[in-house]
Amino acid sequence: MTYKILGSELSPYSVKTRSYFRYKGIPHVWSPRTPDNAKEFQKFAKLPLIPLVVTPEETGIQDSTPIIDEMETRFPEPSIHPTDPVTRFISVLLEEFGDEWGNKWMFHLRWARPADQLSAAGRIIGYSQDDAAKQKMVEQTLDRMTNRIWFVGSNEITAPIIEGSFRDIIALLESHLAERPYVMGGKPSYADFGLWGQIYNAWTDPTGGSLLNHSKNVLGWVHRMLWPTDLGEFESWQDLKTGLTPILTSQVGDLFLPWTAENSVAIANEDEEFTADLNGQTWTQKPQKYHARSLAVLRARYKEVSDNEALNEVLKNCHCLDVLASQ
Repeated sequence: MTYKILGSELSPYSVKTRSYFRYKGIPHVWSPRTPDNAKEFQKFAKLPLIPLVVTPEETGIQDSTPIIDEMETRFPEPSIHPTDPVTRFISVLLEEFGDEWGNKWMFHLRWARPADQLSAAGRIIGYSQDDAAKQKMVEQTLDRMTNRIWFVGSNEITAPIIEGSFRDIIALLESHLAERPYVMGGKPSYADFGLWGQIYNAWTDPTGGSLLNHSKNVLGWVHRMLWPTDLGEFESWQDLKTGLTPILTSQVGDLFLPWTAENSVAIANEDEEFTADLNGQTWTQKPQKYHARSLAVLRARYKEVSDNEALNEVLKNCHCLDVLASQ
């Protein structure tokens, strides 16, 4: 009963999925996506996206969050979800934040500067043994990926917001992780996997690595999450709030949620571009349908627990409630 993960070391969602499988002890094979397994990929994939998990029943599952959700039903223990409803939803919210906003950090830092571009492109096509072919593939990869940087909203207007957000999240996590091995306490959670995939990948690049290398607590967590294990129990919100409230407020409530809400409106209005006010900073980009669908799922998850007064108080204080409660 072995699963196969077709992915890439340079894909935050692939390594996120692999880390989860390792933590759960799910039998699996890690298979880097290359032209050699193109036929197998096409057989099971509905979209040209990684990671792809091939199940023992020979079905394919794509998208890291649905993959993890499905595996949690198959392998419920040890759970990655706290039992307390407040911390459980906060973990869900931080996972979404990592997946959708955190990808801006990783993609921008990887493809905005020549040194990072060359490093990443060389690693992406590293399986090629022919030097001439390798150089051509590097050039093709650079052209393809640098032309897609707009996809995450990276441009001259937004670059300072993205880089400032990355520096801030590292500083906030450095303080929070000084007291615990994982984001929600002594065990890896949904939040850890969502945040870690992006930060780990940023760390492997020259610029991202230089911004992380003096943050010993974050680096310890980055390495720990490669092979996560239980080191204690989930903590209560009372114990977590000092470290997580600044993250939820300045990163999730003031940046991520206003951005994804404006993106969703732009998709509904069929706008070609949208502008958002992110805590006094201007953000402009083309809207993305996936993010609108993802916000709808997050809002549906919130609706299931929206009668929890303690949770609503936390979300209100962190500037998160209005966007989540809006339908």
